[in-house]
Order: sequence, then structure tokens, then C-alpha cells
Amino acid sequence: MGETAAIAALIAASAATYIWRGAGVALASRIGVGGAAFEWFSCVAYAMLAALIARIILLPAGALNEAPFVDRVGATVFGLLLFFAFRRRIFVGTIGGLAAFVALAHLRSQGWL
Repeated sequence: MGETAAIAALIAASAATYIWRGAGVALASRIGVGGAAFEWFSCVAYAMLAALIARIILLPAGALNEAPFVDRVGATVFGLLLFFAFRRRIFVGTIGGLAAFVALAHLRSQGWL
């Protein structure tokens, strides 16, 4: 691919991205925050996020695939418990789940689990 083709591809990709972003901004002002459309989009976004998290835990790819299932689920449950224990603070739940996963991986590598 030549330099001109690479620049053209970059411009086309940028235009495609910004066209949809612009359309989103234009439509966002017409959607009421309390309306049914906004609630539907929120539900779809949460469902997609939940599906992505479930896929990462149940069917991981790459290096995460080498981690035992019980470690992945245990760290997730620990993170969720912290999330709810600290009044739905996502930062606490995320860092706690990460710390639990790292601790489990370390203990397993040392032969303690």
C-alpha cells in the first residue's frame, strides 16, 4: 500500500467515524432523558457490557485463557462484593477484583493453591 492510499484510508476512516459521531450529537438533543428511547438504549448498552464481561469470564482468549476458571469467577465475585459493600463505587470493585485476580495468580504460581 502506497503512502497516498494509506492517507486516503485514514481520511475515509476518520470521516466515517465523525459522521456517526455528528449524527449522534444531532439526535441526542431530540431524545428525552426520561423517555422510552433513552431507556431502551441504556438497557441495550448494559446488556452488551454484561455479555462482554460474561464472555471474558466464560470464554477468554489469549493469556487469560490460561488462568483457571475458579480464579476468574472468584475475582469477579470478590469485585462485585466490594462494589456493593462500598455503595456501588465502581473504582473500588474494579481495583478489588483486579487485586484478587493478581493475588490468586501469584498464590497459584507459588504452589500455594
